[in-house]
Amino acid sequence: MSWDTVRLDWDGDVATLTVDRPDALNALNVATLEAMGEALEEAADDDARALVLTGAGNAFIAGADIKYMRELSAEEAQEWGELGHAVADALETFPAPTIAAVNGYAFGGGCEMALACDLRIASESAVIGNTEIDLGIIPGWGATQRLPRLVGDETARRMIFLGERLDADSAAEADLVGEVVADDELDDVAAELADRLAGKPAFAMRTAKQALNQGYEGSLASGLEYEKRAFASLFGSHDQREGMAAFVEDREPEFE
Repeated sequence: MSWDTVRLDWDGDVATLTVDRPDALNALNVATLEAMGEALEEAADDDARALVLTGAGNAFIAGADIKYMRELSAEEAQEWGELGHAVADALETFPAPTIAAVNGYAFGGGCEMALACDLRIASESAVIGNTEIDLGIIPGWGATQRLPRLVGDETARRMIFLGERLDADSAAEADLVGEVVADDELDDVAAELADRLAGKPAFAMRTAKQALNQGYEGSLASGLEYEKRAFASLFGSHDQREGMAAFVEDREPEFE
């Protein structure tokens, strides 16, 4: 499929989803969110082993389309929120690991899309924040739940209550991103990380991701029980047999 405001490119088993509205700093409108959802579904159906999310031009995703939102009724806002949540949930539950390559502004809904990814890399010029409070609203696509789990309660409250914007280094200090790189190196670093992830055993990677996500959905005890079952389920798979045989035989594994 092809879309007007989203691109899905492939390099081997790695898919890159680029939000392509540079004139609007890649702000998310209805058509763009729907296209992102379709692109994620296509990438999953085509068995991407890693996915990179980024933005065209000098911004990651500057936020949601405020011109669209300003006149929404409460009922329309509910539908809008559900659409954004659906895309963020699709990123969070994507069957392979996802990387947010944050180039430039990642505000509001853009920050929330980055939060829904598994890993985050920021360029030196990136600026990240949940700035909704200054619009008279709160984050509506998951930040009130995902942000505290990454940065802790105090930092999350400051970011959401005050609309604080973090530069790349501050975001790294807060554990909001895992790595900061030069602007002109972001694409290469993200591609290298994606290639490393894509080279890991796909079924084990999917199971690890599900187990990690499960830990946020219930008690510690239920998460540990899920992990035990997931761990055992991998034994007897090709990749488990191959990975352990390669270790014993001192060679590189050949995963499916």
